[in-house]
Amino acid sequence: MNEQLPDLIEELVSTPAQEASDIARSAAMLEQDDTAIAFILESLPVEQRIATFKALPKHRKLDVLVEMRSDPREILIDATEHSEWSSMFSDIDAEDLLELTDSLPNRLIDRAYEALDSQQQTYFNDAKQFPDDQIGHWLNHSLLVLPLNAKVRDGLRLVRRGVPDYCDSIYLVNRSGQFAEVIKIYRLYGAADHLPLVELAEETVSTLKGSDENVSASLLVQRSGFASLPVVDDNNKLLGRLDIGSASELVNEHYERQVMATAGMDEDEDLFSPVAKSARSRALWLGINLITAFLASWFIGLFEATLQQVVALAVLMPVVASMGGIAGSQTLTLIVRGLALKQVNAANIKALIRKEFKVGAVNGVIWAVVVGVIAFFWFANPLLGVVIALAILLNIIAAAVAGVFLPVLLEKLKIDPALSGSVILTTVTDIVGFVAFLGLGSLFLL
Repeated sequence: MNEQLPDLIEELVSTPAQEASDIARSAAMLEQDDTAIAFILESLPVEQRIATFKALPKHRKLDVLVEMRSDPREILIDATEHSEWSSMFSDIDAEDLLELTDSLPNRLIDRAYEALDSQQQTYFNDAKQFPDDQIGHWLNHSLLVLPLNAKVRDGLRLVRRGVPDYCDSIYLVNRSGQFAEVIKIYRLYGAADHLPLVELAEETVSTLKGSDENVSASLLVQRSGFASLPVVDDNNKLLGRLDIGSASELVNEHYERQVMATAGMDEDEDLFSPVAKSARSRALWLGINLITAFLASWFIGLFEATLQQVVALAVLMPVVASMGGIAGSQTLTLIVRGLALKQVNAANIKALIRKEFKVGAVNGVIWAVVVGVIAFFWFANPLLGVVIALAILLNIIAAAVAGVFLPVLLEKLKIDPALSGSVILTTVTDIVGFVAFLGLGSLFLL
């Protein structure tokens, strides 16, 4: 992170909103890139955020909005004067409009669309044919293209006109616009001018389809050794490319979405969103957790008589539940990542279950002994030590197996395992732990 950002944020937060404009126009602020300014704005309370944004130069406002998350930028869009949009849309392109579509009201989308030139309108319309979870929605149309019969001198001439960001190759197409070959730019230098470019083509290169899912396609780009990969339609016609910058952004957004989903939250949520909105978005998840908590409590209630007679069981119950929960979450995190990377599939799931069962058994034995010994000395009751040791062992093994099985099952049911897996797993480990511990307690201690 830029070392100036925390200082700028602190200064803006501690400054009254009506005076924030002076800081927004300072050299320290304006020398930051658009991503850094977007980060600063997202870190500010609403009043300072609006005042700071209004003070930014008009030619930078749109680029800053594009870099922001949807929730915080919607506040700024609502606060922007109607008369400002004409100047802000003066140099908008299809990629910017696609990024802002979910945040802009329809009247502004229409206005922005009219500001696009005919080529950008075509790009925008083509992208809208794909949902936003497919690569065709996020194509980069800045690419180097030549006909299949081009020579080295043609390639050099094209490169001298300028090379787009994250572009290390020239694409060759036939007369119908169908993708044919890829030539790395560095191979042009030192080659004879009259040499056909096809003779310098890469032997193997992956192509993407516009309908490919974002994350899998982005991971392919990251592993390809190319700065970008060509994207084609079902007829192999070249549509554009997916570059390493966009691919990395899509992957980062995916994993951030998964992290936030584990708490039932949206990755676009504003730090300073209205209280009512934040409370409403989190209430459902709290309700789901409450239901699972009551379910676990009901199982505990089945052993009420045991708890009344052996108070030590009530004291030690959280230990059993906690050990199972941690063990299960470790496995769950590993499997969810494997599913996202397409590393977990039907072919290796049985091997994964066997492996995690063994890991659970080893850790279960180790920590069962440790906890059992502690319980024995704490309560001076050897049978209590045996009971909690067996319960810990059973719960850790069950948690490890459930950590593999649950996310795979949820994905088959078309339910995001990152969103609901942790809640279900916690319920499973709580119930297994409580039933094992209290059941064994009833058997051995009464």
